[in-house]
Amino acid sequence: MNISFITAMIIIGAITGIVTGVTGASGVMIFVPLVSMVLKFSIHEAIGTSLMVNVISSLAITYIYYKHGNINLKSGIWIAIGSIIGAQVGTGFSVKIPEISLGAAFGIFMAGMGIAMWKKGINRESVASTTKKILNLETQTQKIMAVLILGFFVGIMTGIFGAGGGVMILLILIFVLNFPIHMAIGTSSLLMTITACSGAFGYALHGNIRILPGLITGISAAGSGVAGALFANRANEQILAMVIGILYIMLGIVMTILSLW
Repeated sequence: MNISFITAMIIIGAITGIVTGVTGASGVMIFVPLVSMVLKFSIHEAIGTSLMVNVISSLAITYIYYKHGNINLKSGIWIAIGSIIGAQVGTGFSVKIPEISLGAAFGIFMAGMGIAMWKKGINRESVASTTKKILNLETQTQKIMAVLILGFFVGIMTGIFGAGGGVMILLILIFVLNFPIHMAIGTSSLLMTITACSGAFGYALHGNIRILPGLITGISAAGSGVAGALFANRANEQILAMVIGILYIMLGIVMTILSLW
């Protein structure tokens, strides 16, 4: 590897880490296109190495949120279980949908959610009132079943779109389960660590992870991700909502353009 290659990996890692640390969403939508186009990774190597980077960066980011008490492991476990089942169903649907349509649809969805968060912030009192009317969950069993079902739908969306589980989990935690935004990001980061670890293992078995580039990018992403997480944990919820909204708009536009390119 030459100096320019290493520099590119560090920069890509830094950008990926900031997005993950601030939003709790996977950096795969940034990492995969960049290393594919700029560094000429095969798509399988790009995805596999991206999962490795996610494991390294998300572990560091999750620790920061844990230190600030912003992880709800109990709810996170049930979402993870539901999403594992749903992902298998979503994968079955995905083969019947054109890849261009999938990428563009998800990009438009992300941009739309970003606009909503940027313009209106997160009115959690209103969300809590609406959620209570719709779900009317009274017992612990009902809450567990609801979270399992929500996780199942997260899995379906992840299976269909191939990425974005962190985004979907974050949105459900905020808009459906009424998590405080800091706790939603922390919990989303934790679930991403678990999911990415599982995926990375599968890609490694098939030789589709480039270890040294993954380590360089992962360390860079962990550093910038920790900085992003520290900012997010200290930021006012409305300011944080606006920052996430802007990032979602940018990611949504980029993903839509790349899908239609």
